[in-house]
Amino acid sequence: MAVIDPAEEINELTSTLKGIRDVLDLDGMRKQIAELGEQAAAPDLWNDPEQAQKVTSKLSHLQSEVERVEGLAQRLEDVSVLYELAEAEQDDDTRQEADRELAALRADIGALEVRTLLSGEYDEREALVTINSQAGGVDAADWAQMLLRMYLRWAERKGYPTEVYETSYAEEAGIKSATFAVKAPYAYGTLRGEHGTHRLVRISPFDNQGRRQTSFAGVDVVPVVEQTDHIEINEEELRIDVYRSSGPGGQGVNTTDSAVRITHLPTGIVVSCQNERSQLQNKATAMAVLQAKLLERKRQEEAAKLAELRGESTTSWGTQIRNYVLHPYQIVKDLRTNVEVGNPSAVLDGELDEFIEAEIRWMRRQAQPQE
Repeated sequence: MAVIDPAEEINELTSTLKGIRDVLDLDGMRKQIAELGEQAAAPDLWNDPEQAQKVTSKLSHLQSEVERVEGLAQRLEDVSVLYELAEAEQDDDTRQEADRELAALRADIGALEVRTLLSGEYDEREALVTINSQAGGVDAADWAQMLLRMYLRWAERKGYPTEVYETSYAEEAGIKSATFAVKAPYAYGTLRGEHGTHRLVRISPFDNQGRRQTSFAGVDVVPVVEQTDHIEINEEELRIDVYRSSGPGGQGVNTTDSAVRITHLPTGIVVSCQNERSQLQNKATAMAVLQAKLLERKRQEEAAKLAELRGESTTSWGTQIRNYVLHPYQIVKDLRTNVEVGNPSAVLDGELDEFIEAEIRWMRRQAQPQE
């Protein structure tokens, strides 16, 4: 393999970073930061907590994006100086330190470059994620709970706020389903490639004969609705049920029937919310989740019609997308991008970035017009 001259690679990375700065429009971002900073300083900001949270979240995100780009630029300058120092003093230790930092910069700039690919209509929205156990019985329910933990740990590692709206526990172990929000800008664009079926192969902890079990869980990712979205819902087409929130094993959580389940009769979409004490609050949250799912359904139908008019075939991501094998060997492999990792424990603990970055690039290629 040819050895790349560090000076050449630093020049290439500097050029890549300049392209990223142009795409992100740092001057425009700084202008937004100033405007949001004024809004955040308003004394009546928290009179509307939901709007206040949006303002502060957006402000924090933009500030971290600008700091990230500027930090990378500074690190490129520093690593160049480090190489000069190593050369001047013929110091192998300093050279190795510079090599490690250059490798880290390569990865960090590559990750930031992926962010510039998130330019879809809803990519900058927050995300609603629903996980459902599928084939595999009690193992599938346990698998669904493992996936829920994986995504919540991923969000925690990123510093993204999350809120679990509903968890339906299975009788023996695990969950039947769960819905949660990732409340960070570009959460939908980042996570939408996770939509699909996830397959687990392992020795079942629920089989007293220690046999290998294959189980499946589905992940659904939709963008959070905003006031500008036009989603009409006829109240007469809804069935609304109230019930008592339950915990693991069917244990009652609330002493009142505050949990709400809404069924949209024309589509069969069912959403629930049980995280609030108030039935009214749970109903409002469940309606917001229903609107998000109907918005995504509408978007998919429009995309399918447009593709049909163009004579194109549409690619469905709602199929099996990733295998997690814990026995007889250990590997996690994405079936679309062929990215594979030999440490399932780290992946299940939230180390998903390698998969997510690869699938964003893959989706971008899929979206490009075919020659």
